Amino acid sequence: MDCASSTQRLFYGWVVVMSAFAITFVGFGSAYTFSAFVEALQQEFGASRGSVSLVFSLAGFLYFGLGVISGPLADRWGARRLAILGMLLVGAGLALAGMARSILEVYMAYGLGVGLGVGCAYVPAIGAVQHWFVKRRGLASGLAVSGIGVGTMVMPSLASWLIDALGWRNAYLALGGLATLIGVGASLFISSDPREKGTSPDGDPLDANEPVAVRAGASVGEAVRSPQFIGLYAACLISSFGVFVPFVHLVPYALNHGLDQYSAVLLLAAIGVGSTVGRFVLGGLADRMGRQSFLLAMFFGMAASLAIWAVATGFWSLGLFALLFGLFYGGWVAILPAVVMGRFGARNVSGIIGILYTSVAFGTLVGPSAAGFIFDISRSYTLPILISVAANLLAAAIAAITAASPAPVQGFEQKLPSRAENG
Repeated sequence: MDCASSTQRLFYGWVVVMSAFAITFVGFGSAYTFSAFVEALQQEFGASRGSVSLVFSLAGFLYFGLGVISGPLADRWGARRLAILGMLLVGAGLALAGMARSILEVYMAYGLGVGLGVGCAYVPAIGAVQHWFVKRRGLASGLAVSGIGVGTMVMPSLASWLIDALGWRNAYLALGGLATLIGVGASLFISSDPREKGTSPDGDPLDANEPVAVRAGASVGEAVRSPQFIGLYAACLISSFGVFVPFVHLVPYALNHGLDQYSAVLLLAAIGVGSTVGRFVLGGLADRMGRQSFLLAMFFGMAASLAIWAVATGFWSLGLFALLFGLFYGGWVAILPAVVMGRFGARNVSGIIGILYTSVAFGTLVGPSAAGFIFDISRSYTLPILISVAANLLAAAIAAITAASPAPVQGFEQKLPSRAENG
């Protein structure tokens, strides 16, 4: 009994969740420090806000868009190798950004290094988590991606402190070393198959005389041609035009309204606080209230919080926006992998998630950089924020229309002969 209890307490699925947490913490946390560097990069290279914002947009496009490649590779080769490679690239990209001599070199170092690195690691790590859980998949996904929220809460403040203490170049070097150390170490514990540890999903022991559930479900072609996927893709694409604008422009916005650097970066950390709560709390709630309904609520919530940003000018009103936006953003990110797994099965889950995230990639490429260029012309963020509100309302409408569409393939769980039958 003691041995069984110990095995249950040490269910390896939770190790995979914590490994994915660490990867998303250091990967996205490093990426979301960018807002703290905007002013320094503008001054160093004499660049416009739009051209500096394009650095983040390029990285975001790559780390979401690359999932279309890294996801299928993870399904074929395993997630661990992709995660290790990705974290090495993140560390190298940050370090090389600290040595850049022009804004073009920042594009190459940060944009390509961080973008390709997070792109290699994120979808494989989150996809691996989906294989370990059925009953608590929403909770497990929420915990795994809550690393993004905690990273957003911790890393920008750390970056701001490093910039003050070491200068922006050495700050990037320090962040690169931290990303390599934590990211690669965590990646070593990623596993995509519970059978490697002698368990079924949710920690149930394997019985040699019973059939073993295998990854089954829709093919990639069946999934992407389904109305459910098309609607989900369109909603995420349109929403993403506005979702990532705060991650680049909230700090400059706050500075423009008279806040000091510390208070402005603290607002970005508040997004991380809200996001962490959203991933921890709302991810589990989605398992009970229905994931499609929950997704719809997240789109409406992001639209409402962005509307607060449109009229906020002081620290406390901006803080309210940041907390609420983080809450709904965190819930949105937490639920997407579970929605994909529930609708399309496990056989190609990483590949399907990767294709879905190309929608986010295009939105990330356009949204933050367009907001920066609009600001350069108008000297105001009002129009970009209102566009972000409208985008999320439209995404909610699309999600509502497609929510009732049937899954493309039924009966995902198939069986292989038992291990005893295979000899």
